[in-house]
Amino acid sequence: MKFLLVLLVVLVGAWLWRSNRQSDPKLKQQTPKAAPKPLDMVRCALCSVHVPSVEAIQGKKGVYCCADHRQRAEP
Repeated sequence: MKFLLVLLVVLVGAWLWRSNRQSDPKLKQQTPKAAPKPLDMVRCALCSVHVPSVEAIQGKKGVYCCADHRQRAEP
């Protein structure tokens, strides 16, 4: 009878330990990296295509998506 009681206590202790261990936030999968911040977009003065401002070409009459459009718009 004592053997069954000791076995029951050990099993309950193991179950409690496992249930607390699974809920530990350190053991859960890490969250994926946050998405990069969106870039500012500008509209080409010639064709109206939106491009990221870091890739846009600045001209005298506005912002363009490529050097060819800048040359066409600014003779």
